[in-house]
Amino acid sequence: MELRSPVVSARSTIIETLPEETSLFGGTAEVRFTHIPASHAKALHPDSQLVVGMRGAGKSFWWAALQSTEHRALVAALAPRAGLTEEANIAIGFGERPNPDAYPGRDVLAKLVRQGHDPRLIWRTIILRALSRPDDNVVGGGGAWVDRVNYVAANPEVAESFLDTQDRAFEARGTYWIILFDALDRCASDWPTMNALIRGLLEAVLDLRSYRRLRAKCFLRTDQLNEREVATFPDASKVLTAKVDLTWPPLELYNLLFRYLGNADDPNFRAEVASLLKHEWEELRVSGHVAWLPPENLRRSEQKQREVFHSIAGPWMGRDWRRGYPYTWVPNHLADAEGRTSPRSFLAALRKAARDTEDRYPGHDWPLHFDSIKRGVQEASAIRVKELQEDYPWVHSLMEPLRGMVVPCLFEDVASAWESQNAVERLRERVKEGQERLPPASLEVGAGGLRKDLEELGIFLRLKDGRVNIPDVFRVGYGLGRRGGVKPILRGESR
Repeated sequence: MELRSPVVSARSTIIETLPEETSLFGGTAEVRFTHIPASHAKALHPDSQLVVGMRGAGKSFWWAALQSTEHRALVAALAPRAGLTEEANIAIGFGERPNPDAYPGRDVLAKLVRQGHDPRLIWRTIILRALSRPDDNVVGGGGAWVDRVNYVAANPEVAESFLDTQDRAFEARGTYWIILFDALDRCASDWPTMNALIRGLLEAVLDLRSYRRLRAKCFLRTDQLNEREVATFPDASKVLTAKVDLTWPPLELYNLLFRYLGNADDPNFRAEVASLLKHEWEELRVSGHVAWLPPENLRRSEQKQREVFHSIAGPWMGRDWRRGYPYTWVPNHLADAEGRTSPRSFLAALRKAARDTEDRYPGHDWPLHFDSIKRGVQEASAIRVKELQEDYPWVHSLMEPLRGMVVPCLFEDVASAWESQNAVERLRERVKEGQERLPPASLEVGAGGLRKDLEELGIFLRLKDGRVNIPDVFRVGYGLGRRGGVKPILRGESR
């Protein structure tokens, strides 16, 4: 067997183990690589019916993981307070992949709303369809969704009796029935329809809350919860105040990293950490799978995490301490204006850093070179920019005119750049022609309204003196400068 130095071994482990794809496309990581942060454990409880998070925070991951018996068993083992067992019955109410038999797609939903159907009854029909069998005749015998919605609207007693019977049955079995809703940005192309559908979904979710064992769990982006638009029904506060945010503080980001590296096929990382911390890893067996848990003092102590990470990245982000410390530098430079860091960006940056170190500095004293970490942030920034273009195409038309500017800057300079390239007017024309899906909510207010929209997305940060700043994770990818900051990506530049 080939012997490798600890440096080469750790570098190779990062490259080989961290995911190359930043999105799992509705799938899940292997059980051994699945980490459950504290806030996520709370979100997985059947009584947590509204789960909110940024792109890449784990909404779709948990939507898929909850459908897996193995992952539910892992949750039961590692987070018993989540109250979830592998015996839970899971159904799908909406997701990224089309499933016209289980739920209507965007065009059908839009048609139902235009025809005047109550959005609450649309979602109630989907819930009843998922909970029933064909011979239950709860949603009628029609194969079209409009027929099913009409039947449910005309026969409320049938639905109420059926839900009560099913609730009693699951109560007798001591388990839950949970229906999951995800990728709801795909349920509509315009904000009025989206807001109507989200409002109706929250109403349907609240209806289920009165039962003991029937639950819904909705995974939503933060911008889909405009309370002035979606919280206009009685007792809406009961749903909204109980929402759970999927957060990733630095402690949990590094727990995720160490979970990956400690469960690599090569056991050297586990051995090195155990020797450094004088604590052994914990072996966990779940549904025939083996997962290694980092030592408890590593899971709970930022100081211990810093010690381990600096044994990988070196003590400084340059020649001395004045350039910063890797443990804090990485998440700080990947955070948006709200201080939120996506675990996808975090892992992508470190994998790129390891590959870049291998290519450029193979003899470096540490597995990761500080300049390679900066290039990793460039890579993560490019990924976040691409995600923005997928989720909010209009953002690109407002950020591209700013390329080459240096931040922080006056907002007047931003507005002037938009005006010089006619960006706002062009955006209005595309919206008028129906070319922009889910356009900015404050477009008609003008430049000031667009500033507010970009601030709410965490792209713009308003400083105390009124100037605009842009976090590195977006600034770099859009080619803006900052004195002393990570180098921006220039057009045509290879990363």
